[in-house]
Amino acid sequence: MRVGTFVIAAQFPGQGQGEALHRAITSAEAAEAAGLDTVWLAEHHFVPYGVCPSAVTLAGLLLGRTERIGVGTAVSVLPTAHPVALGEQAALLHLASGGRFTLGVGRGGPWVDLEVFGTGMAAFEAGFPESLDLLLRWLREPAVGADGPRYAFREVPVVPRADEQYGATATDPAAGSGPPVVVACTSPGTVRLAAERGLPMLLGMHCGDEDKAAMVAMWRETALAAGRPPEEVAAAGHVSAGVAQVADTRADAVETLLKSMPGWLARGLGAHRTVDGSARAMRDPHDYTEMLCDLHPVGPPRLCADRLAATAERTGITRFALLVEGSGDLTATLENVARLGADVLPELA
Repeated sequence: MRVGTFVIAAQFPGQGQGEALHRAITSAEAAEAAGLDTVWLAEHHFVPYGVCPSAVTLAGLLLGRTERIGVGTAVSVLPTAHPVALGEQAALLHLASGGRFTLGVGRGGPWVDLEVFGTGMAAFEAGFPESLDLLLRWLREPAVGADGPRYAFREVPVVPRADEQYGATATDPAAGSGPPVVVACTSPGTVRLAAERGLPMLLGMHCGDEDKAAMVAMWRETALAAGRPPEEVAAAGHVSAGVAQVADTRADAVETLLKSMPGWLARGLGAHRTVDGSARAMRDPHDYTEMLCDLHPVGPPRLCADRLAATAERTGITRFALLVEGSGDLTATLENVARLGADVLPELA
């Protein structure tokens, strides 16, 4: 079982953006001290839901401030980034960190971001497979050219090569394989896209075990039908995102989240603007928070461990990215991270 944190850098009501980033960075450093496996960093644009606009930039900072823990993006939004630029950044972080970086990518949403960055809905819809394939080629080949509908350029050398050995500081036995890549999946089409390429999925915190198990089954069936090796399919390291709040009682943990998260969700999710100006229905923030409390490890340590073990048994997923900043308070977040490491991990062991 590999338990990590999911850092959104959420700006709760009454907080400044710098305060949100400080809490995000401090909690990530605390995750290493607590013995957790990975820090996963979210990326958002123009909304207080999350104030980190570049997950790879924040990943670079945290890789420099830590020594052991893995750092991944959850996710870098591919339709608003050039795949070659993102590939160069991923290779740099992979090599410079001794293999501690994981690149998570996703489609994002139909937001005004697509207008601001000049990519448009085509990049969000039809362009995602082309971008993903170009990114993968950049991470695996010595030279790359492109002749697609969105990207066309003459062949150029890949520098630095992500698949080269990264020297005596290597921490990963597969030292020449380049950074791991995971894909955020929220639809059957994206599940099939990831499976055909043998890429693990990152599944969202809004999904329950039944939905995640169905997506894992679809991924496995599609991957095998696409000719992926059975041993590769069996070893796929899918990641389950969720919420964690550790307290002496379940009532205390739920109360903490219900006091803070609905205000953040209402303000943060409500700030999203669609690229075409159309209205989008938003979940009721209070009901959504209650649902997250029911789905994920929220409560005393034994309950949290049982909840994680149950998800692993039902879905086959043993890697977790858990939102720990749901209280909105720095001191409470650091205590939550510490208890996740000191109280919950031993129960899992």
